[in-house]
Amino acid sequence: MKAVFDERQWHHDPKHFMANGARLPNPEQPRRIEVLKAAAEVAGCVFQAPGDAGLGPIAALHSPEYLTFLKNIYARWRRIEGAGGEVIPNIHPANRTDGYPKSAVGQAGYHQADTACPIAEGTWAAAYWSAQTAIAGADLIAGGERGAYALSRPPGHHAFGDLAGGFCFLNNSGIAAERLRARGLRPAILDVDVHHGNGTQGIFYDRDDVLTISIHADPARFYPFFWGHAQERGAGRGIGYNLNLPLERGTGDEGYLKTLDTALERIASFGADAVVVALGLDAFVDDPFKGLAVTTPGFARIGAAIAALGLPTLFVQEGGYICDGLGGNLTSALSGFLENG
Repeated sequence: MKAVFDERQWHHDPKHFMANGARLPNPEQPRRIEVLKAAAEVAGCVFQAPGDAGLGPIAALHSPEYLTFLKNIYARWRRIEGAGGEVIPNIHPANRTDGYPKSAVGQAGYHQADTACPIAEGTWAAAYWSAQTAIAGADLIAGGERGAYALSRPPGHHAFGDLAGGFCFLNNSGIAAERLRARGLRPAILDVDVHHGNGTQGIFYDRDDVLTISIHADPARFYPFFWGHAQERGAGRGIGYNLNLPLERGTGDEGYLKTLDTALERIASFGADAVVVALGLDAFVDDPFKGLAVTTPGFARIGAAIAALGLPTLFVQEGGYICDGLGGNLTSALSGFLENG
C-alpha cells in the first residue's frame, strides 16, 4: 500500500492544553509520527512525500478569513505583553454571527472552539502539510490505487470550516473527500475515531454530495458533547446524508462491529465509489481517553469489514494517542484491510 507523509508535520509541538480547568501536557505529541510510521511500514506501507497542491483544495472547505488567522496568529500572539507561549483562548463568542474583533485574543476565541487546540510556532506549517498529505492520498485513490494511507498529523476531524478544536486545525479527511469529489468520484467519509467527527459533520451538514458517518462514544458525557447525537441527520439538501452512531462507553469488538455493519450498509446505499476512513485508533481499550474498548484484533476486523465494500479506500490518520498498543492497532487495521480486499 502506498502511504504519504511530510517531514514538516513534526513542527507542530505545543506543550500544553487545558481540560477540566487544569493545564496539562499535550497528548497529541510529535512522537505519534514515529510510532505510526513504523507501524504502517510493518503492515506493508511504502511512504512518499506529498506534492504541494497549494491552498486551493484547503480553501475549498476552509474560509480565507480562517486561513489568514491560522497563518498569522502565532506571530501576533507573541507581540502580546505577558502572553503565554502558545495560543490558547480564554473567551468565546456566543454565536458565529457575533462581532469579529481585531484583537488577536478575540480572534483566537472566535476561531478556536476549545482549549484543546493550542497553536505553537510550527502549527501552521505542520497543519498545511498534514492537509497536503491527505490531498496526495486522495490523488492516489483517484489515480487507481485500491488503498492508501495518509499519515496526517496534526489530525483534522474536529476542525470546522472556520474553527479549530480538539487538536485539529484543517479538516484533512474532509479535504481529501472534497478532492475526490472534484476528481469526479462520489465519496463517503467513515469516521471510526472514538470522538465524534463534529468538524466534518459541520462542513458537509447541508450537502448531499458527500456522505458523512461517525461511530463514536456517546457524546452525552464525552467530548465533543454538543455534536454527534443520533438525531443529527443533516439539514436542507443534506437531510439523510449524515449518520451518527453513538455507542455506550466501554463498547467492545462485537458491539462495535455490529454498528459498523450499519455504517457500511449506508455507504452502499449512497452509491459511494470511494471511501475516506477517518482512522482514529483511540477506540482502543487502553487508549488514554478510555471511551470504547476495541481490541487490537478488533481493529483487524474493522479493516477487513471495510475492505469487503470493494471500494477504493483512503485511510487518513486521526486520533490514537501514545500507549503500548498504538502501533499494533494501526498495523492491525491496515493489515486487516490489505489481507481481505
